[in-house]
Amino acid sequence: MGSNDRVLVERSGPHATVTMNRPERRNALSEGFMDELTAAFEEVAATDALGVTLAGAGPVFSAGHDFADVAAADHDTARRLLTTCTRLMRTVQSVPQVVVARVHGPAVAAGCQLVATCDLAVAGYSAAFAAPGGKGGWFCHTPMVAVSRNIGRKRAMEMALTGDPVDAATAAEWGLVNRAVPDAELEEAARDLLDRATRGSPRSKALGKQAMYAQLDRPESDAYAYAVEVMAASSQTPEAREGTAAFLEKRPPEWPA
Repeated sequence: MGSNDRVLVERSGPHATVTMNRPERRNALSEGFMDELTAAFEEVAATDALGVTLAGAGPVFSAGHDFADVAAADHDTARRLLTTCTRLMRTVQSVPQVVVARVHGPAVAAGCQLVATCDLAVAGYSAAFAAPGGKGGWFCHTPMVAVSRNIGRKRAMEMALTGDPVDAATAAEWGLVNRAVPDAELEEAARDLLDRATRGSPRSKALGKQAMYAQLDRPESDAYAYAVEVMAASSQTPEAREGTAAFLEKRPPEWPA
């Protein structure tokens, strides 16, 4: 698969891995780097891969926005940078594959946002999560959009206002990641979760992922109305028919190509 020096895209069996490879910059999310990451996810989205692991090279998962971009940015430039970041986050959630963040070391500000944006996340005990703008001069407004939707208001306020880091075990307890494991077990744990999350019909999974995001932030009555229509329509797909038939006939399903 296509790679460059800063974003590595590798395929192993049914899964792909996208690796942020700017260890000398702590995988900081410069505007160009975010464009490259977006392109990598779009590339994988067009393949038959079932799942994607997002990883970071070096000792830091991601230090967030690259302050070399930010320091001299005027209003329009800052808006463009944040819009580019938002496009990356929306791309991660729009691809049909399941995306698992495999986190080691610090995930800070927009790096923490990236973890919160992934469908699933596994953190090594070396991981730490922070929105440090609260103790600085540039509040983490956009990172907290994703983070707050994972951990709830009071915990999000604590992260945002104090800027203090949260360790991996606390992040798991709060729901920012699915689980925390020793670093030596991180790769295996992330792969196991991705294997289990990609069972079943790929097309059904892709529809289910999109419907989940579409309903999550709606009022309950609207969410049910939306989910009823999507689920009723999906009941007519070949995948749903095959899944039901296989269950009734007590046989493994054969998913349509």
